[in-house]
Amino acid sequence: MKLKLSFLLSSIFIVIGCQEKNEPMKTYDLFIGTYTDGDSEGIYKMTFNANNGDLMDEVLAAKLPSPSFLAISHNQKNLYAVQETADYDSIGGGITSYAIENRELTLLNSKGSGGAHPCHVAVSNDGQIAVSNYSGGNLAIFDLVEDGSLGEHQLIEHNTADTTKTAHVHKSHFNEDGLFVADLGLSALKRYDKQPYGWVPAHQNTIEMGKGAGPRHFEFSKNREYLYVLNELNASISVLKRDDEGSYNQIEVQATLPKDFEGENACADIHLSNDGRFLYSSNRGENTIVIFEITRETGKLSLVGRTSVNGDWPRNFTLDPTGNYLLVANQRSNNITVYKRDVEKGTLSFLKEKKLPSPVCLVFVK
Repeated sequence: MKLKLSFLLSSIFIVIGCQEKNEPMKTYDLFIGTYTDGDSEGIYKMTFNANNGDLMDEVLAAKLPSPSFLAISHNQKNLYAVQETADYDSIGGGITSYAIENRELTLLNSKGSGGAHPCHVAVSNDGQIAVSNYSGGNLAIFDLVEDGSLGEHQLIEHNTADTTKTAHVHKSHFNEDGLFVADLGLSALKRYDKQPYGWVPAHQNTIEMGKGAGPRHFEFSKNREYLYVLNELNASISVLKRDDEGSYNQIEVQATLPKDFEGENACADIHLSNDGRFLYSSNRGENTIVIFEITRETGKLSLVGRTSVNGDWPRNFTLDPTGNYLLVANQRSNNITVYKRDVEKGTLSFLKEKKLPSPVCLVFVK
């Protein structure tokens, strides 16, 4: 009887082992934006193995000057890349559209972004993109034609005569409540509504972040009840809650640095986990990913911990489509680091790195 039981257990383990070993490889294309003032030549593509976190098959997908931020269209058929320069034309930088065909990029067209040093591009659900011109202090909203190429654009200026501040537009985001824009120089978020004749200032047009905060990037909870704003200059995250009138009001501020930190630091990026339970942000200087857990009832944050990026100057990071991994683009150390994510605790465990010159933006094709 013991012999039969032993044989049965051995057979079960062999079957389970074979199933794990023969698990089909789940892969995704990862496009990487870079700065081209060194060894990089433009946009790169790698294959990400979601079974083990490997980055493979590196290729130069497109030659382009300093494509520092990329965005994928909602239908996964187009990629948009800024050219973060001041000399695309006489006005400033550029924006380029590509078709994604057979896992490769096909150039559609390029246009001037309407301002110097564009640093972010956002895609709407209804045929537009918004380009944030950092040094230009303005926002360009482009119409898209049927194939995803760039059409005409509207330019919204943030530098006005009634302020002594210098606008530095850093990120925009389309949702059901309109268009939200982070301006680091004005230390505020701006809101716009879409009308038949274009985008206009919305209800609560300005959401002040406070002197010296410098809002850079932000994330909404899935139901848009909470807004999380990463402030680059004072190393903080502002938590805002939407009221019955649709206005956002600050309810909490959390530091991204420990009290005893000394030295240079500039916050860079912020992302929510797919289930909305955890918030991640990056510190350039301390060189960490900071992990917060979100209290479901209040939207407020509690610190889980901080993880070294195993590199220098983490400008951008992303979660893979499965939510099981987090990848960091370390600009100055020329590497992409891969972490396994504990989906229950939110914590990160370093797995491996991939060398690449000046990586600054990571986007998956899902």
